[in-house]
Amino acid sequence: MSRTRRLTDPEALARNRARAARAPALFLHEAVADEIEERLAEVNKTFTAPAIVTPFPDLWEGRLPGATIMPEAETLPLAPGAHDLVIHALALHWADDPVGQIIQCRRALRPDGLFMAAMFGGRTLAELRAVLAEAEAALTGGLSPRVLPMAEIRDLGGLLQRAGLALPVADGSARAVTYRDAFHLMHDLRAMGEGNALAARHRRPPPRALFAEAARRYAEAFPAPQGRIRASFETIFLTGWAPHESQQQPLRPGSAAARLADVLGAEERPLPADKPATTRGD
Repeated sequence: MSRTRRLTDPEALARNRARAARAPALFLHEAVADEIEERLAEVNKTFTAPAIVTPFPDLWEGRLPGATIMPEAETLPLAPGAHDLVIHALALHWADDPVGQIIQCRRALRPDGLFMAAMFGGRTLAELRAVLAEAEAALTGGLSPRVLPMAEIRDLGGLLQRAGLALPVADGSARAVTYRDAFHLMHDLRAMGEGNALAARHRRPPPRALFAEAARRYAEAFPAPQGRIRASFETIFLTGWAPHESQQQPLRPGSAAARLADVLGAEERPLPADKPATTRGD
């Protein structure tokens, strides 16, 4: 992939994560790790060879006994068929090729192995995105990319099928976090490695008044109790299985043993030939 088409600047992302590791604020990563552990506890299967892909390996130490823990990278050091569980933990939203990342994880799975990913979704930092755009437009008359664009849940479920995973599921949850002001929010983002690492970002320093103006607009538009502000974080979870003959399979079209009208006890009436069916989308 050419650098001109990259979404992410990998060198900047690595610097951001290294800086965050020195003085981390990883409460969202910890919450995601807790949620994944709870979800695994509900799976009727014992995993003996897990692998975890994460930008912060220390956070996962001791959570899954015997797990192989590795940092997120464009090429993952995953051996084919070596694992019965692969977790991609809160890094996929920065990937230039998320399908490629999932395919690598899929190849590392044994038959009937489980893939699980957590990533930030499209509603994340919607407030910060809005006030930065408004402030920059007001001060300079233009815009520059400052907050990572993130995918919507409706678009992510298909990635699992494209990667060859069976029984795909995508679901999400939203979390509102309050901060004293926008500067403390941005400090936390840097401390979790989520600073601006966009390849298309401007390299020159921003206008001196930009962030002060954005903070003022943030406090006015998105207030929280006790004079604080609110910030939204959406976490999307993706789950899929390496295909295996024991898994449930969809029925072939036309193989139903009963008509839906009979099951519901409803009278079936054909449409008149001169009146085609209409689909309303409004």
